[in-house]
Amino acid sequence: MKKISLIVMFVLLALNTMAQKNLLKGKITDKNQNPLTFASVILDGTVRGVQSDANGNYELKDFPKGDYQLKISLLGYEDSVLPFSITEAETKVLNLVLTEEPLWLDSFELHSSRGILGHGHLPEVDDYRINAGKKNEVIRIAELNANLAMNNSRQIFAKTPGITIWESDGSGIQLGVASRGLSPNRSWEFNVRMNGYDITPDPMGYPEAYFTPPMEVVEQIEIIRGASSLQFGPQFGGLMNFVLRKPDKSTRFTAETINTFGSNGLFSSFNYIGGTEGKWNYTAYYQKRIGNGWRENGYFNTDHAHMEVNYAASNRLKLGMEMTYMTAESQQPGGLTDAKFGEDSRQSTRNRNWFSTPWFVPSLSAEYLISSNTKLSWKAFGTLAERNSVGFMRPINVEDDLGNRQVDRDYYTTYGSELRLSSSYTFFGKENTLVTGLRYFNGHIDRKQLGVGTTGSNMDFSVAAGDYRRDLDFSNINLAAFAENIFRFSDKFLVTGGIRIENIRSIMEGKLNLVSGSPQLLDRITRTRSFALLGVGSEYHVTKGTEFYANFSQAYRPVLISDLTPPATTDVIDPSLKDSRGYNVDFGYRGTLLSYLQFDLSYFHLNYKDRIGTIAQTNSAGSIYQFRTNLGNSVSKGFEGYIEVDPITALFGSSRIGYLHFFASLAFIDATYGDFEVTSVSNGQITTRNLEGNQVENAPRKINRYGATYNLGKFSMTWQMSDIGKAYSDASNTETPNAAATVGLIPAYQVQDLSASWNLWKQHSLKAGVNNLTNETYFTRRAGGYPGPGIMPADGRTFYMTFALKF
Repeated sequence: MKKISLIVMFVLLALNTMAQKNLLKGKITDKNQNPLTFASVILDGTVRGVQSDANGNYELKDFPKGDYQLKISLLGYEDSVLPFSITEAETKVLNLVLTEEPLWLDSFELHSSRGILGHGHLPEVDDYRINAGKKNEVIRIAELNANLAMNNSRQIFAKTPGITIWESDGSGIQLGVASRGLSPNRSWEFNVRMNGYDITPDPMGYPEAYFTPPMEVVEQIEIIRGASSLQFGPQFGGLMNFVLRKPDKSTRFTAETINTFGSNGLFSSFNYIGGTEGKWNYTAYYQKRIGNGWRENGYFNTDHAHMEVNYAASNRLKLGMEMTYMTAESQQPGGLTDAKFGEDSRQSTRNRNWFSTPWFVPSLSAEYLISSNTKLSWKAFGTLAERNSVGFMRPINVEDDLGNRQVDRDYYTTYGSELRLSSSYTFFGKENTLVTGLRYFNGHIDRKQLGVGTTGSNMDFSVAAGDYRRDLDFSNINLAAFAENIFRFSDKFLVTGGIRIENIRSIMEGKLNLVSGSPQLLDRITRTRSFALLGVGSEYHVTKGTEFYANFSQAYRPVLISDLTPPATTDVIDPSLKDSRGYNVDFGYRGTLLSYLQFDLSYFHLNYKDRIGTIAQTNSAGSIYQFRTNLGNSVSKGFEGYIEVDPITALFGSSRIGYLHFFASLAFIDATYGDFEVTSVSNGQITTRNLEGNQVENAPRKINRYGATYNLGKFSMTWQMSDIGKAYSDASNTETPNAAATVGLIPAYQVQDLSASWNLWKQHSLKAGVNNLTNETYFTRRAGGYPGPGIMPADGRTFYMTFALKF
């Protein structure tokens, strides 16, 4: 962190020595001469822009002489555009007074300052993408009362209906979420990105999200359900994009420190700097988080660092660079049997299991304004990372023999590039928007497993005897192109349509196992396929603040590395194995009524075809072998609803005793298998059955969350409750758990959280809370392997307190 700060200060010092070409400055106020903070000040038609500071002042430096239009915008006020001219080395002062909008209504950006915070929707066109007609949500992190130091998913996603959460990682390092009956396994059914670029190992072959940015630096989480498939590709779940806080445009330098203390030795320190100076802006953060975990053997120690620098090379060209690095040391307490869980869910029978994920994500970007209506964006990104585990991995009902542990290591080397063009044009008197893009991705995974590790109990990934018994190489090359267009037929009605063309080439080879000293080699598997995805959506604005929306989009899930890895060399992979295909359908009504009611009510239908599975077959010699192929399909359908109301504002308009608002996030999901044939082998005989009508595993039918927030001045408190229905851990819908606790019912549960915040004065704030207020004993997952096996208990009651200082 010290080195990063020195670099940034050196850059600022160097900039101060450069002569300024010119300077535009001024003050932005309302009609009563009150300063307006964080107003957006932009030189229209350029990449240059700043924000007003706490006193309403702004400065724009070092831009070419010429004629310009200064555009000022702030939520709740009418936009102001002021033409001006400036010569070289001139200092010009322009003060502006903004006028309040009459109704202060915008269905996608409005939120009441008195209460309705933390949740919204994306604008129709934003950041080189089209969102119109799609089911989407925006979670504004800074507005939440939540345990951000621990990335508490239950609180963060409370207002986003239908989100299933695996609460099995007490360290907050990994996020496991899904929607619409899909698997929450490390969020792999979402296309997980940060600032618009990939942060997973390989979205085409191994999309597990081992890295999650600290929530203290996340400005918002953008979620577009399956309708994002045209612009972003996989997966069925859609897009989940973490947008980090951008450099402060209102000052040359700002710094912030957020320190959290909590139960079980939790300590988190988040430190941030950022600012703008002339053509440059920058930001950097460092977070240290350490704790012992709620369960025995749950120690964790993580470090996150990030730096971003942007440079306005000209009025039309902006260049950027980002680097993110994470190290994580995490002890894994393992799973429990049902009996052990009933005795004491905090206990752990594994103290030699460790997990580590060093993660480095660099990114370069460029943005060029071709004209006032057309702009171009380019991003290049990569991932250099590892996934390392060591431990005793036998079933949880087998006692650790204290012998050599198993070591598994993955090495990820990926890089990619995306080019996007956004253009607005007039057709029949209406402004339409076209967004097109090209994508190249190259991913390589070196997977080393079944290594013979040490007999110790610390985090040691060295292999003590011999080589790894499994050593596989997996490569993926992906080329894609897409186009999507908004057609506006009137001020109220629009239609979107688009297409995505994909080409995927996957290669799998290597050593599957080592038997009696002899390697068992896989035949090289090369699969190339090309296909197209289509989609169409629409919006009809009933009022200025509400609209109907509908969407149909095809989706797919590529054949993953796990699909191409047979458990044994006798198993056979179908040479015609296909990517899973299907589609998402959404139909809903959403918006804002006045300033006190916000809602989004919708029906969805997700068709998941060609799901991959394994069945037993008999070869010509009469021997039974396992055959992995496309077996069948599943369908998820149901209701997703979010509603939030501020009754005090509705009834009285204003209140001296504070404001109270309520929200409900409801989802009823029917996720069932269609025609899906499976087999089992007993006494040398193959038995066939069909899963048709069975509930999809890890898909509770009921996902309801409720909450209430009380605001009084600078004080705010939020209570919320999660009410989640039962689920099954396997496709056979096994009710009675097995001895190893890897299959069986996942019971319904209710859990409550309470958090509060208080802005002591302008630059200081205090937050505190209790997670799992009533100390419920529950679990959301039965793990078949790592980090289990067995039941993975969720955390019981924990406390936290956060103190933040900004200067």
